[in-house]
Amino acid sequence: MDKVSFTQMKDGTKEDYEFLTAHEIDHTKHTAKRLLKALSELDESLSGYQITRLGHSVQSATRAWRDGADVDWVVAALLHDIGDIYAPYNHDEYAATILRPFIREQCAWVVQTHGDFQMLYYGHHLDGFDQHKRERHRGNPYFDDNAQFCERWDQASFDPEYDTLPLEFFAPMVEELFARTPYDPEVIRPGAREPLVDDAVAARRAA
Repeated sequence: MDKVSFTQMKDGTKEDYEFLTAHEIDHTKHTAKRLLKALSELDESLSGYQITRLGHSVQSATRAWRDGADVDWVVAALLHDIGDIYAPYNHDEYAATILRPFIREQCAWVVQTHGDFQMLYYGHHLDGFDQHKRERHRGNPYFDDNAQFCERWDQASFDPEYDTLPLEFFAPMVEELFARTPYDPEVIRPGAREPLVDDAVAARRAA
C-alpha cells in the first residue's frame, strides 16, 4: 500500500489507519533534519540587523553552549526564532509549539514568552509597545530564567564580530533532542529548573 483507500476519513479501514500511523511515525524521525533546513533558510529571511536571522540563532546557541548550558537550553536558544519566516506575529509561540513535546517545560515556556521579555530592550522606542510587557508574567517560576535567557543569549547576539560556531556544530544536539520520546515525563519535568549557566561545564568546554 502506498496510499489509503478512502476519500473521506469516516470511510477508512483498519489497514488504512495502520498504514498511515506507520507512515507518519517514519516521517517524524526526520523532524530534526527539516528543522535544520528551515534554520538555514533564515539566512535569506528579512533581517535589517548587522547579521542574518540564522546568524542570530547560531550566535545565541553559541553563547548558551559557552555558558555551560545543557542540551535543552542550547537547542532552545538555537530554535527560539525559527518562526520568523512563517509566523512573524507569534514567532515565539510557533517555536515553542515545535519544541514542547521534546524539551523541558522550563525551556518551552521561555521560548514561548521571550518576545514579551525582549520588549524591555526596545519597547520604549516605539509607539504602542509596552516596554514592561514581561511584567504580566511576574510570579511565574520561570520568570527569572527568561530574563536571563534574553539578557545573556538573545538581545546580545547581533554581533558580526563574535566568534560564532557554525550550524553544523549544533546539528547533533538537534538530532538528539528530536529523537526523544514525545511528551516523556522524564524530559518535560514540569516545575523543574535547570541553570542557564554552569561555570564548571563552561570551563571544560573552553579547555
